[in-house]
Amino acid sequence: MTKTAKEPAKEPAKEPAKEPAKETVMKEASTAVVIGAGGGIGGAAAKALAQRYRQVVAVSRQPAAPPALARCDNVQWLVSAAEEAAINEAAGVIADACAEQPLTRVVIATGTLHGEGYRPEKALRELAADTLGHLYQVNAVLPLLWLAALEPVLRRSEAATVAVLSARVGSIGDNQLGGWYGYRASKAALNMLLRSAAVEFGRRAPQVALLAFHPGTTDTALSKPFQARVPADRLFSPGWVAKALLEHMDEARADGELHFVDYAGTPIPW
Repeated sequence: MTKTAKEPAKEPAKEPAKEPAKETVMKEASTAVVIGAGGGIGGAAAKALAQRYRQVVAVSRQPAAPPALARCDNVQWLVSAAEEAAINEAAGVIADACAEQPLTRVVIATGTLHGEGYRPEKALRELAADTLGHLYQVNAVLPLLWLAALEPVLRRSEAATVAVLSARVGSIGDNQLGGWYGYRASKAALNMLLRSAAVEFGRRAPQVALLAFHPGTTDTALSKPFQARVPADRLFSPGWVAKALLEHMDEARADGELHFVDYAGTPIPW
């Protein structure tokens, strides 16, 4: 994934009015897992993976699957809290599900940018320790806890690819605007944690490829307050982003490196 890929064609503005016909091709006899399947990108990724893989485990804090996933008979909706004990328990359920269908794709699509009482900081005077801690916990710590919990299952696969949603603003070299202290720093921390994991995978599970993926500005709740200044052709639908993500996962190499790329496959500087 060191070469620059051409950006995929933009998805049509209007989505089909009806659900596509049921998949008739033979699905791959393996398992895909999506962490954060209740979000826009996570849900779209789970739906896209369900069209291809025999089994998809969709993990979310939400108690019920959205209609688009509820209609997929090969999607198992798994409710899990964001605490370490709950993550390890859910990983055990996933391990059992992968007993006959090996785990070959993992998408970790968790993250936060704003919420009740906090927004991206524009100046140092806006920093708050509680907010910084929360951003680090959600954006950096939780994805790595999931990766650690799933590592024993991944090691049993002949080949697997893990993609974690990162962000271009987590690039230290690309930071020319400043601001957004907590989000930038938590994503930079995520990248460093993932890079260390990639080195370990290179020794202990060399068949596992690891990808840090920047989806671009996607039309989801996370970006909603910041979409006003985004050109129409740079605001991507979750379905389009999920398609690009899966394509880049297919191209990823298991080489003991963390590949930090955007939706077009272009490498992002650290």
